[in-house]
Amino acid sequence: MAENKLLRMDNVGIVVESLDNAISFFEEIGLKLEGRTTIEGEWAGRVTGLGTQYVEIAMMVTPDGHSRLELSQFLTPPPVSDHRTAPVNALGYLRVMFAVEDIDEMVARLVKHGAQLVGEVVQYGDSYRLCYIRGNEGILVGLAEQLKKTSD
Repeated sequence: MAENKLLRMDNVGIVVESLDNAISFFEEIGLKLEGRTTIEGEWAGRVTGLGTQYVEIAMMVTPDGHSRLELSQFLTPPPVSDHRTAPVNALGYLRVMFAVEDIDEMVARLVKHGAQLVGEVVQYGDSYRLCYIRGNEGILVGLAEQLKKTSD
């Protein structure tokens, strides 16, 4: 078997309608804005296959510094399809999952910012409490709270 040359996953990209709204939503979850810039030029079009493009991006980082979300707002060319209302069993991008300390508190805060609970908060055995929410951009997000083990 060949040696694995994978080093890490750098980020997950999400195309959004409003970069400001998406940044605000992910900041409410607890990510920090690492940087914001525009991407354009012939080289960028060669990477994406879109030709001429003008894209504003924001890089969001988790508190531990290990995971990132790249949020992109395409100004040119405009988005060609919208998967934000697709159900959780749709093909393609499904969701991004975050581990949180207090799922009830997090859901309550995010609902105040326009998020909607997809189903309900459920408990998986004695391991986790889980739920899916849709943010104000329609982005599907999973939240997981690990339950504390009790001593017998």
